[in-house]
Amino acid sequence: MARPSPHNNFISQKAFRRFGPHAVPSIVVSIMSVFMDLNLTFSAEKGIMQQLIDTAAHLGYSTVAVNYTFEPTGKKKEAIPSPKPIEELIDQLPIIQGRSRPIRVLNRLTLVMSELSHWRPNPTEYADFDLLAVQPTTEKLFHAACTQLEVDVISVVVTEKLPFFFKRAPVNAVGRGVAFEVSYAAAIRDATMRRYTIANAVNLAQACRGKNVLVTSAATKLLELRGPYDIINLCSLLGLSEDDAKRSVSCICRSLLLHAETRKTASGVVSTKKSVGDSAGDSGKDDAEKGRAPAAKRLKSQLTD
Repeated sequence: MARPSPHNNFISQKAFRRFGPHAVPSIVVSIMSVFMDLNLTFSAEKGIMQQLIDTAAHLGYSTVAVNYTFEPTGKKKEAIPSPKPIEELIDQLPIIQGRSRPIRVLNRLTLVMSELSHWRPNPTEYADFDLLAVQPTTEKLFHAACTQLEVDVISVVVTEKLPFFFKRAPVNAVGRGVAFEVSYAAAIRDATMRRYTIANAVNLAQACRGKNVLVTSAATKLLELRGPYDIINLCSLLGLSEDDAKRSVSCICRSLLLHAETRKTASGVVSTKKSVGDSAGDSGKDDAEKGRAPAAKRLKSQLTD
């Protein structure tokens, strides 16, 4: 890594002289970080949503996602709920603390799966949501979510004893760009949930080696929200390194939004095939032997000759 200098575009000479070269990287991280909370629990009460989003903006989050939980009760196909327009959730978008632009509010769907039949492979049924998450309840469904399902987030219920162990599956999900979610709001409410949250989060972090762990609030009220740097400090208890902790509320969130866009647009791959032999060189030799000009210098009408 190059040594920081006052000649970098994003480092002012004044900051370099004041803090020195060793303090500059932390300053740069603070300036360049864009923090997100991709799980604010949906509430039908407009006042609660207004408070949550206002507080998130005041704490420095640039983007939040309102989470709609959908749990099918049987094998019969049920209608997926539609997200409410932002105008019905809050009166006005608050301005982000320290910035001059309003907060960005997204919609997210979390599908609680107790059977594999609850998953619907048709992507158009989830088109109204910006993010798609699944919450598997068995080891078989957890493995399927890690290896097969086209989702953005796998939400793990860390507030209770899990009925399965984390094995090789998380590594496969990380390779596909899927993130594992750990929420902290329940740990604030109850001491028993706090112990389970820490223990399960540490096991998950070890299974996926600290990669693609997303930390969210899942807040239902104002007092359950915490600032980004409080979350980074909390992650030290969850088995994440300092770098992975910063990524869990910033870089991984941005990667998930890009992953969601590619999933919804069904972007394809364009492949090219190289012709056998040096066809361009051979055609040039043929043109020279026949006394014709190269193809690039001939008229379009002459190219068919």
